[in-house]
Amino acid sequence: MAKKAIFKCSECGASYTKWSGRCDGCGAWNSIEEEVPLSTAGPAKKTLGAMKGRSIPLTDLGTTEAPPPRTMSGMSELDRVLGGGLVDASAILVGGDPGIGKSTLLLQGAARFAEAGLKVVYISGEEASAQVRMRAQRLGLSHAPVLLGAETNLRDILTTLETEKPDLAIIDSIQTMWADHVESAPGSVSQVRAAAHELTTFAKQRGMAVILVGHVTKEGQIAGPRVVEHMVDTVLYFEGERGHQFRILRSVKNRFGPADEIGVFEMTGGGLSEVSNPSALFLSERGEPTPGSVVFSGIEGTRPVLVEMQALVAPSPHSQPRRAVVGWDSARLAMILAVLEARCGIAFAGLDVYLNVAGGMKISEPAADLAVAAALLSAREDAALPKDTVVFGEISLSGAIRPVGQTENRLKEAQKLGFSTAIVPNAKKDGDTAGMQTRTFADLTGFVGDIFGAG
Repeated sequence: MAKKAIFKCSECGASYTKWSGRCDGCGAWNSIEEEVPLSTAGPAKKTLGAMKGRSIPLTDLGTTEAPPPRTMSGMSELDRVLGGGLVDASAILVGGDPGIGKSTLLLQGAARFAEAGLKVVYISGEEASAQVRMRAQRLGLSHAPVLLGAETNLRDILTTLETEKPDLAIIDSIQTMWADHVESAPGSVSQVRAAAHELTTFAKQRGMAVILVGHVTKEGQIAGPRVVEHMVDTVLYFEGERGHQFRILRSVKNRFGPADEIGVFEMTGGGLSEVSNPSALFLSERGEPTPGSVVFSGIEGTRPVLVEMQALVAPSPHSQPRRAVVGWDSARLAMILAVLEARCGIAFAGLDVYLNVAGGMKISEPAADLAVAAALLSAREDAALPKDTVVFGEISLSGAIRPVGQTENRLKEAQKLGFSTAIVPNAKKDGDTAGMQTRTFADLTGFVGDIFGAG
């Protein structure tokens, strides 16, 4: 059946089933035109059809707007990761392993934001209100003006938020929420997607900031559909090893600040305490120089961080030598071993190789290549590097040592902690030494021969 034509007045918008010369609504002449459908292809029930929407306002790229207002919590490490404070009407997703301290962090953050003047509502879907109050009492936060609720029904939560009109709502966690119009169990893909969409849209419309807690899979990724990470403005990961007291809050996405920023915390009996100088903390237990121990000066977000790279090389009793890595990419380790053997003639066949980043830190930048190679060679040759030396640089497959960014910031951080010598790539700008003595190398062969007398 052919679609009926729709005629509308361009002056007042009145609709007619046929054309006429004069609009009965506003009296304008020759203002009635046939409405062109938005979609003309495909099944009628699957397309937009003839109905049109409203025209949205458009601006040019030169339009200047004031930066979004922010609220500081007073926890400098949390504010740093958020990009300088909490932005109004923003959606934040926080993920982390079970028991790592997500609820502790957010309860402390909620108390700080409430003390800063925000109206904060904390909705717990995993614990009863009494359990959250017990944690608050243990952390010394019983006096904080935080409104607490325990509920998993999304409709009831949205009704409560509409009534209370908070500035910040914390949902712990998104996997426990369920919407009654979705026919699936809580935690399923459809439920998580629907709950995240409703909460994010509600927050944007009401000018309320919302923090969602997300479970993670065994691979360390936030569970549920990946579209949830696209819905929110900021995605944070709370990382740490169970055997270490250090916890790292890492930003992997932030529309209001730099990504890859980190905040460092220490888990204590009274909750999470901030670590203003993480480099000193990661190196605090480092004693006299030993073979296999090398200090790497890295960049995490906008801050330089010094960590200790530890390597152990031992004869393997097995036909297939082991390659164990903690805190670094195992594929990158295999590449460094291959370059050492192919370009420098140093073989690790028949040797077990163990590599560890001290303090539970996870390093991902390629600038750690040279520090890892130095640690492996130091362990293999049983020769320790001087205690006051830091190492950084990227290694290519040809054996060349390539320059890395923010050299001056790396050296300034090292000098601040008492280091006086740095082993760095050859191609560096003048003035980047930051007052330190530098030893530069263009390729791995020269580095091996000069530092360890091998190759």
